[in-house]
Amino acid sequence: MITVAHSSAYTETGDLEMYYELHGEASAHRPLVLLHGGVCTVALSFGAVLPALAGTRQVVAPELQGHGHTADTGRALTVPALASDVVALLDELGIEQADFLGFSLGALTALEVAVRHPRRVGRLVLASAPYTQDRFLPEIQDPASGSSRLPTPQDFREMADAYAAVAPHPERFQDLLAKCSAAAHAPLPWTADDLRALRAPTLLVIGDTDFVRIEHAAEMRDLIPDARLAVLPGTTHMALMRRTALLLPLLHEFLD
Repeated sequence: MITVAHSSAYTETGDLEMYYELHGEASAHRPLVLLHGGVCTVALSFGAVLPALAGTRQVVAPELQGHGHTADTGRALTVPALASDVVALLDELGIEQADFLGFSLGALTALEVAVRHPRRVGRLVLASAPYTQDRFLPEIQDPASGSSRLPTPQDFREMADAYAAVAPHPERFQDLLAKCSAAAHAPLPWTADDLRALRAPTLLVIGDTDFVRIEHAAEMRDLIPDARLAVLPGTTHMALMRRTALLLPLLHEFLD
């Protein structure tokens, strides 16, 4: 079993008191920023992969606005605001450039950092992220569709339990769900030209039964100048970051 150094703290980014974790030790590798999925915590999104990733580098893992230990504010939950919070955290930690691994909402946030602050991003891993809303499968936009691609009742129980265990206001879980739903349906702030302008080497990862169309992920691979695409077989959106036997070799090869 891999064991790594671990600490946690809070930092103020504007009106937000953001919780973050540090795992591993500084090394010759750039720090790696992990950005979790919507309605998740660091542990829920990355618990399966974090120990191995932190075995060779320092990992910075914040919890985004309203998620986990980080209390919500009165502002809307938007991808540009989340990205600004992450950049402010890097400033506070004195990190000029890092690699990024984002999952779902965290991947959208990582993409926004790469587009608006390209010098801050070394390598970029986007797990289950489109760049426009119409690239989601239609049934994903309708929670009543009953699609097997959507989170299961067990998934929602895990999210609710993880939130209740650490949130400053555990009673606000439904508020977080509503804000994340609004963010998930909001227009995304990028164009094809934004992807063409990316200079960070990029790894796109989706499951073959994910929220995102496989052909859209292939379109993103073609737009980003230095991009590659991995489609994990037999993998839903919620299972993606737990497929360690497939995922960790890809991440190590790409990041190292």
